[in-house]
Amino acid sequence: MDKKHRLVRKNLKHGVAFATKFGDFIESSVTKALENHDQLTPELPENPEKDEWYRVSLDKGMSGDGSEYYIYVKIGDSDKLCIFFSGGGMAWNQFTAAHPVTVGKAAAWEPNFYWNNLRPFTQIFNINVGITDISSSKNPFKDWSFVVVTYATGDLHVGNSDYTYKTEDGGEDVLHFHGYVNFLESMKVSKRLFPNPKKILIAGNSAGAFAVPALAGEIADDWYPKTRNITLFSDSGMVLYKKWKKTAKTIWQSKEDIWKPIVSENITLDWYRNLYEKYGDRFRYLYSSSERDYLLSAYYNEIVNKRYKTDKKVQDVYKKQLTEMVGELKKITPSFGIYVDDFKLPFITMGGTVHTSVRELHFAAFTMDGISMAKWLGDAVDGKVYDVGMRLLKD
Repeated sequence: MDKKHRLVRKNLKHGVAFATKFGDFIESSVTKALENHDQLTPELPENPEKDEWYRVSLDKGMSGDGSEYYIYVKIGDSDKLCIFFSGGGMAWNQFTAAHPVTVGKAAAWEPNFYWNNLRPFTQIFNINVGITDISSSKNPFKDWSFVVVTYATGDLHVGNSDYTYKTEDGGEDVLHFHGYVNFLESMKVSKRLFPNPKKILIAGNSAGAFAVPALAGEIADDWYPKTRNITLFSDSGMVLYKKWKKTAKTIWQSKEDIWKPIVSENITLDWYRNLYEKYGDRFRYLYSSSERDYLLSAYYNEIVNKRYKTDKKVQDVYKKQLTEMVGELKKITPSFGIYVDDFKLPFITMGGTVHTSVRELHFAAFTMDGISMAKWLGDAVDGKVYDVGMRLLKD
């Protein structure tokens, strides 16, 4: 290796180290600010106030690293309930299991695939942002009741296993794929607090977007059979992988009616097909994605090329896959509402477009063809379903 190449490698190494330290510094600073200013969400009291966020610790719940698990709830209009599945990455094999997220690794674009616990920092993207923002007059859901099913298990909320994997230093550890147990315990809380809503939105972003079609039927049948007005919304849930069925069956050990419908490399599409075959038009169906999702394209790149990176080439592949998926969703039912955007964030989207919008600051602030996601989603739950941004898929 010549002197020039050694210098480049040295500079890259120093850059990664700086980004990692800076990311970890940001997390530490945010955590201290939340703790020092008494901003951590309190536990649900016996007599909770309306329109306040609380957390509910679940004794039988567990995060991926074995630590505590809790959800967030807000008591608003008792007739309107949003059950929101949080995102936070995924683990599908030994390598990804051994690389949970840290803010430092994320900032340095080092391999990091899923959040494995609910440390204080995770509060900032679980509540009080986007659809969960209770202060914004532009948020049509600010007055709704909420159950936010948090996520720290890497199994798309459907796992039920304890997975032993090799750590980076050669040791062994266990990843607790307990997403399905956490879901069931969350629904017990939901039913207790909100026994009979007239309108339900079952939504999720990223990993939570996959969970929506996987678990919506169970929510409707087992927990809210009397509620007929139910809307489903998946925001950014597409990663093609030929081994999804094996992963769900043998690694996550999901129950049979979850893994059995998986017949292709598009797990979300398979679950929506299966759901519509069973329930037809009982639900309204909605899907959204940006056209060149910088993060999901990096996940796909890791799967096919073993490179956790994003670039124009793989982003173009993502757009082609998205175009095909939207076409298949429309084949399931022409009334499937679609929102496609080209939103970008400087220094974050790496030449691509955003990853999720429903629980981001731009939920109500950015518009596509003059329509924000907030307005599109608000119209949909009121029965007015339409498409936005479809022209992007024709370019």
